[in-house]
Amino acid sequence: MIKNYFKTAWRNLIRGKVFSTINIMGLAIGLTAFLLLALYIKDELSYDRFHEKADRIYRVSREFLDDNGSTNLHLAQVAPPYGPLIAQDFPEVEHMVRMLESNATVRYGDNLFNEERVFFVEDGFFDLFTVDVVQGDASTALKEPFTIALSAPMAKKYFGDENPVGKMVRINNQAELMVSGVFNPLPAQSSMHPDFLISFATLNDETIYGAERLRTNWGNNAFNTFLLLPENYDPQRLVEAFPAFQNKHMGENTSNYSVLHLLKLTDIHLHSHTDSEIEPTSDIRYVYFFSAVALFILVIACINYMNLTTARSAKRAKEVGMRKVVGAQRSQLIRQFLVESWLFTVIALLISFALVALILPFLNELAGKSLIFTNLLTPSFIIIIGVVMLLTALLSGSYPAFFLTAFQPVKVFKGKVATDVKKGILQQLLVTTQFAIAVLLIICTTVVYNQMKHVQDFKLGYAKEQIILLPAAGDSTAFASVRQQLIQYAGIVEVGRSSRVPTGRLLDGQTAFVMRGSELAPMGAMIKGLAIDEQFIPTYQIEMAAGRNLSREHPADREEGFILNESAVKMLGWDDPADAIGNVFAYGNRKGQIIGVTKDFHFESLHQQVVPLAMGMEGGYAWWSVRVSGGDIRSTLAYMESVWKARFPDNPFGYEFLDDRFGDLYEKEQTQQLLFGIFAGIAIFISCLGLLGLSMYMAELRMKEVGIRKVLGASVAGIVRLLSMDFLKLVLMAIFVAAPIAWWIMRTWLDDFAYRIEIQWWMFAGAGFVAVAIALLTVGWQAIRAALANPVESLRDE
Repeated sequence: MIKNYFKTAWRNLIRGKVFSTINIMGLAIGLTAFLLLALYIKDELSYDRFHEKADRIYRVSREFLDDNGSTNLHLAQVAPPYGPLIAQDFPEVEHMVRMLESNATVRYGDNLFNEERVFFVEDGFFDLFTVDVVQGDASTALKEPFTIALSAPMAKKYFGDENPVGKMVRINNQAELMVSGVFNPLPAQSSMHPDFLISFATLNDETIYGAERLRTNWGNNAFNTFLLLPENYDPQRLVEAFPAFQNKHMGENTSNYSVLHLLKLTDIHLHSHTDSEIEPTSDIRYVYFFSAVALFILVIACINYMNLTTARSAKRAKEVGMRKVVGAQRSQLIRQFLVESWLFTVIALLISFALVALILPFLNELAGKSLIFTNLLTPSFIIIIGVVMLLTALLSGSYPAFFLTAFQPVKVFKGKVATDVKKGILQQLLVTTQFAIAVLLIICTTVVYNQMKHVQDFKLGYAKEQIILLPAAGDSTAFASVRQQLIQYAGIVEVGRSSRVPTGRLLDGQTAFVMRGSELAPMGAMIKGLAIDEQFIPTYQIEMAAGRNLSREHPADREEGFILNESAVKMLGWDDPADAIGNVFAYGNRKGQIIGVTKDFHFESLHQQVVPLAMGMEGGYAWWSVRVSGGDIRSTLAYMESVWKARFPDNPFGYEFLDDRFGDLYEKEQTQQLLFGIFAGIAIFISCLGLLGLSMYMAELRMKEVGIRKVLGASVAGIVRLLSMDFLKLVLMAIFVAAPIAWWIMRTWLDDFAYRIEIQWWMFAGAGFVAVAIALLTVGWQAIRAALANPVESLRDE
C-alpha cells in the first residue's frame, strides 16, 4: 500500500501541474524564509557559547544613580580596584580577569598602523576564555610585563611569513613589547574580537598607567571585569552582598549612588543595554520578532496548501467516493493524503535548500553576518528541519485529509461537495489569517521605515555633514601649528577639538554647584561634561541661546569659563538662558562662571534624550573635528594627510566622516527595516500565490453559475464584482484583525527611541490599500477570465 500511496501521490502531482506548482512554490518559498530566519536566529542565540566555561562567566557592571534613585549612567566596565577586591572578599569567586580596551599606534619596522582592538588583559585570560593559541605558551604568554599576543591576521599583517614570537613591536612610540604568542581570531559569534592582547602587568609601569592608580583609582570606570563562579552557584547571592562590599571599601552610603550588577557572558549580546559595550550588541526583542515572522511565513505557506487542496476537493471528491465504494477504509484515504502532503513538503524542502544556498551570501552582506549553509546540516538543525517537515506535512495535509475522507459517496455523486466547498468557513478563516499576517508585516515595515526616515531628517542642532574626524595628536602647540596650516587650504573651513565627538556617548559626568544665597549648593543630578576648545562650536555650527563662545581674547575662559546647554540651565533653575549668564558655577573641582548657553543639540543617539551638559576648556582633547567645504574631498584629504605626515611622522593618518558614524548608530534598525520589508514581501507573495490558486478553483466551481448569469444578461463588470467581492470581504476583515496587533507591536518598538514618530492612521490605511490592491489584482485577473468565458463551454453538458 505504501508503494501505491506514493504512486498515486506522484500521479496527482503530475496531473494537476498548475495546482502542484503553486503549492510547491508556496511551500518552498515559505520554507526558504523559515530556514534563513532560523539560521539568523541561531546565530544571534549562539554568541559566546563557544567558551568552555561560558555558563559560569559573569561580567561586573556599574550603575550610577541620581539623588532621586533614577539611573544616570550604567557602564559595562568598573574601576580597576573592584576586580582584585571582589576576588579577595568573596572566596567563591574562582577566577577574576580584568581587561582595559585601548587604541594604539603599532610599529614593526616600516609597518605602522593605528589599531583599535587593543586590550590589556590579565594573565588568566586564556584560562578563563577559550582561545586557540597557535604559537607560544598560553599559560605564560601574558604573565610578564611588556609582552603582547597577536591575532593570526595581525601577525601576518606585521610580520608576513616571519615567526613573530620573540620579536619586538613598539606601541604608541612609547614602549617596546615582546611578542609572546599568536592566537586565532575569536569566532564571529563573540561579544569581543581582540587583535592585540598586552599583559596587564604592563599597566603597572608609571609611564603606561601606574600600579598605585590600579589600586586606588575608583573614578576610571573603564575596566571590563569578568568573574568565574562555581557550578550551580546563584549569582544573586553575590549581587546582594555588593552594597556592603562597596560601603566597606569606598565609604559609607556609596551603595546609595553606585550599584554593581552581574550579567552572564552568554547574555551580553542580547540582554545587555549598558551605556558602553566592547562591541555593539543586539536585542532579544529582535529574536522574538524574527521568530514570529519565520513562523508566520511558514503558517501562511501551510495555509496555502490547506486552502488549495480543500478547494480542489470538488475534483478529488469523485476519486474519494469511488475508493470508498470499492471498499477503501477512511484510515487508508487519510494516509494517502498525508503521503501526498509529505511528498509536496519534501520536494519543497529540496527546492528551499537550493534557494537558501543561493540567497545566503546576499543575506550575510545585508545583515553583516557570517551565516554558513552547512549549519543546516548540523545534528541540531537536522532535528529542527525534521520536526518542521513533519509539522508542515501534518499541518498542511491534515485538514484536507480529514475533510475529503469524510465525504459520503451519495453526496459526492449528487454534487453536494462543490456547494460545501463554496461555503467553507474554515477556508475563509484561513484566508483571513493569511492576509492578517501579511498586513501586520506591511504595517510594521511602514512604521519602521518612517521612524528611520525621521531619524535621518531630524534636526540635531549641529551640522553633521562635511565633518572629518581625526584622532588627536601632539600637544596644544602642535595643534595650533597644524590648524593654521589646515585652514589656509581653500577646502577647509574650521578645525576644533573636543574630548568626545557627536554620535558618541557622554560618559563623563560630575556634580555641579551653583550659588544659592551666599554659598555654592550641589545639584541633585549629575551633569555630563565635555572638554572643547574655542573652535568646537563654530566647527559644528551650534547656535548660542545666550552669552558668548569661549575665546582666546578672554584668557580666564581656559580655567573659569563654562558653556551650558539649555537642558542644564533648566535643570539648574533658570527658565531664561540669559538669566544664567554671569552666575558662579562649579563643576567637579573647577570653579568659574557661566559665559554662554547653547541651544540643545543631540550629541548622542536619538535613542537618548538630550542630557544636561557643561562644556569647558579644561580636559584632554581626544578628537580633532575638521569642517570642509564639500568641494573636492579627495584633494582636501590628500592635503590633510600631507600636513599630518609632515608634523606627526610617527602617527599614521587615519580619519572618519561624522555622517558615516551617524549612520552606524542606526545600522541595526536599518537592517531590521530592510529585513522586515523583504520578509513582508515574501509573506504577501505567498498569500497571493494561495489567493491565485484559490480564486482559480473557486471560479472553476462557479463556471456554470457564471454561464447562466451571462445568458440572463449579466455584464462582465457585474460578474467580476461578484467573484471578487467574497475575497475582498476576507481581506478587509484581515486588515481589522491585523491593525491593533501591529499598533501594539510597533508602539513597543518605538519606546526604544527618545524621539519618535507618532503612529498615524494613514499607515494602516496605506497597508490596507496595498493589501486590497494586491488581492484585487490577483483575484480580478482570474475573475475577468471567468467572466469573459463562453457560456456555451460551461453549459453544454447540462
